[in-house]
Amino acid sequence: MAGNPSAQSYPMASLYVGDLHPDVTEAMLFDKFASAGPVLSIRVCRDMITRRSLGYAYVNFQQPADAERALDTMNFDVLRGRPLRIMWSQRDPALRKSGVGNVFIKNLDKNIDNKSLYDTFSAFGNILSCKIMTDEAGQSKGFGFVHFETQEAADNAINKVNGMLLADKKVFVGRFMSRNQRTDFAGPRKFTNIFIKNFGDTLDEEKLRELFSKHGKILSFKIENDENGHSKGFGFCSFENPEEAEEAVQNLNGFTIGDKQLYVGRFQKKNERLSEIKRKKDAQRQERMNKYQGVNLYIKNLDDTIDDERLRKEFSKFGTITSAKIMSENGRSRGFGFVCFSAPDEATKAVTEMNGSIVGSKPLYVALAQRKEERRMHLTNQHMQRIATSRVPTQMQLPFPNGMPGVMSYIPTPMGPSQPRGFFPPTAMPTYRAAQPRWSSAAAAGMRPQAGNQMMGMQMQQSAMAAQRSAMAGAAARAGMQMQGRPAGQMMGNNSIRAQGVQQQQATAYTRTARNMPPNNQPGFGNSIVVAGQEPLTPAGLANATPQEQKQMLGERLFPLIQHMQPDLAGKITGMLLEIDNTELLHMLESRESLKAKVEEAIAVLQAHQAKQMYAAKQAASNSAAT
Repeated sequence: MAGNPSAQSYPMASLYVGDLHPDVTEAMLFDKFASAGPVLSIRVCRDMITRRSLGYAYVNFQQPADAERALDTMNFDVLRGRPLRIMWSQRDPALRKSGVGNVFIKNLDKNIDNKSLYDTFSAFGNILSCKIMTDEAGQSKGFGFVHFETQEAADNAINKVNGMLLADKKVFVGRFMSRNQRTDFAGPRKFTNIFIKNFGDTLDEEKLRELFSKHGKILSFKIENDENGHSKGFGFCSFENPEEAEEAVQNLNGFTIGDKQLYVGRFQKKNERLSEIKRKKDAQRQERMNKYQGVNLYIKNLDDTIDDERLRKEFSKFGTITSAKIMSENGRSRGFGFVCFSAPDEATKAVTEMNGSIVGSKPLYVALAQRKEERRMHLTNQHMQRIATSRVPTQMQLPFPNGMPGVMSYIPTPMGPSQPRGFFPPTAMPTYRAAQPRWSSAAAAGMRPQAGNQMMGMQMQQSAMAAQRSAMAGAAARAGMQMQGRPAGQMMGNNSIRAQGVQQQQATAYTRTARNMPPNNQPGFGNSIVVAGQEPLTPAGLANATPQEQKQMLGERLFPLIQHMQPDLAGKITGMLLEIDNTELLHMLESRESLKAKVEEAIAVLQAHQAKQMYAAKQAASNSAAT
């Protein structure tokens, strides 16, 4: 390792693994890389909203020597039908963007893959990254890049390989240059082929050839026809030299023939045309955004009776309105619209005055209009903040066989006829008033009290912990307590109902995004999630629960499913999964494939931690033996 400068540049022993199949998970990568040495962590990078894989991951080893072994022996190994592209993790993008040591190769044979290119250029120096560009079908585009560790190695490769034959094709090898650098270096792009369209049926091939021959010698001319021999309205012309082609474009583009205007321009490949169209659309979008920044308002929760004129009238008192539009579908209002003012101060005043005001029969929501990307980022930040605030700080850690103090197991409550289903820790007990008891006075043998702080036996006082230890003596993964000394007025049966005040709270749920939502009083569980042996989990029941109660309700339904997959680790894995956002937990309950993938990831984390502990124990033993 002393002789390898890359090991000194990357002391964290972190590898970047790219070109991954979308279905590759952390568990698969752990199985792949664990043979190289103890793995500290593996992370597959995913989209924050959809949670789909972005096609790359980071693998962190405990020792740099193990990371280098994985890089040398596993690079370009096939996983799920795709070769892995492994390189040292370089978080600082300055090295990648500088272009130092980066080589561009084109005119490659279609059969040359990443490994063949790597083997060809590895003779000239250490390679940081090697990649052949492919299309959507995975076929080579005929060009690629090799990033050397030093510029000297890159120059040596350029001098030796440029113009040589690779798989019977003469390749070009040169320094990598960005698009802007290529434009500045070569000047305006030269061309001999031009594209002609919009000439209609008035001109045939002979007349067009005669028109274009005035500007230079034509090597070929072609009008595209359909199956019936009729012109499609476009064609191609190839001149002998670029100057003649450029002269034809300048003189004939926009040339009027009858009621038509010719379009004459440089011939472009499809991907080049699409890129240019995308750049134009982005420029137009940016121009519109700058034009309407701070003056365009978004209004929602509009009454169905409000039309464009009424909307303009309501907002016209704040300034000059350039446009007012209510979005509709099949002639029916969709409940939102836009109002654009001529000045930002007018729009600001309208937001201040009209937000929350009653127009028709509803309070309006008025805010500055946002682009889809900005709105998505804003909602994502709000979502992450809600997750952060809903986390419950753990005040007690349970011991585990493999010594993982930071992970807490889920301890399911026993379900026996002679035993209550839940337990209130003393610190989480609700307060009861004599005049207005929280629970109905109907006593029953079993009850399910509020499950707010049942999760994982947290926040227990010393006396309750002693009782819990006696209950946990028979089973490490399952625990329960007999609720003793509770007044009959604090107990209720499975068929009992809550007090009237609580029922009224649940009658109608108001959300910030709800529009004309009637109270859901229909019986049944149409949108509920049903797990065998558990009560149906309804959206209303989950929404009315506290964050702690929500986690408990989800944990009760996840545990039997995970226990069926991993009986010995069910409690520990459930505790790990409960740290995930509730929306993803609900998706796991609905999709067994998603749950199985998450369970595999959790097992991989546990195995990695156990491997780390075993390695640390061996190191400690060897150190003690040496002394």
